[in-house]
Amino acid sequence: MRLFVAVWPSTEVLDAIAEFERPEVKGLRWTTPDQWHVTMRFLGECDVDEVVPAFRAISAPAAGVTVGPTTGRFGRRILHVPTEGLLSLATATVAATAGVGEPPDPRPFAGHLTLARSRRGDTDLRPFTGLPLAGQWTANEVTLVASHLGPGGARYEIVESLPLGH
Repeated sequence: MRLFVAVWPSTEVLDAIAEFERPEVKGLRWTTPDQWHVTMRFLGECDVDEVVPAFRAISAPAAGVTVGPTTGRFGRRILHVPTEGLLSLATATVAATAGVGEPPDPRPFAGHLTLARSRRGDTDLRPFTGLPLAGQWTANEVTLVASHLGPGGARYEIVESLPLGH
């Protein structure tokens, strides 16, 4: 099963993202509301029964999350809005799950919500960067998520939720 650990924004933040203009642009696939999350750690293809005990070992307090204030991009392929406030949770997630799945990403944590992906990296994302998009919420739980890939993009299924501050 293809798994990752994530937190999901509040309804208010989801509503703000939904109001962001998403024009039809050749080669650009906009993410949908059911895909808007912040990945704490990507685990890859692994046995869910091996991951669940490590997932349940995540221990962190609830986290105040700030979104924005503007959109940005990662290279030529990913349009996103950054998040702040989840570094401690991401660190706790990596510590608890380091022994399962793919090795943890060695790059520093860069919390974000993906807004769109350029299929081949040849779509100019610059017109969509630096646009205002902001919000706040409190992350009260972390989730273990299965990702099912398909022609219309990924479909996510929450396998288990864990309250923060437990």
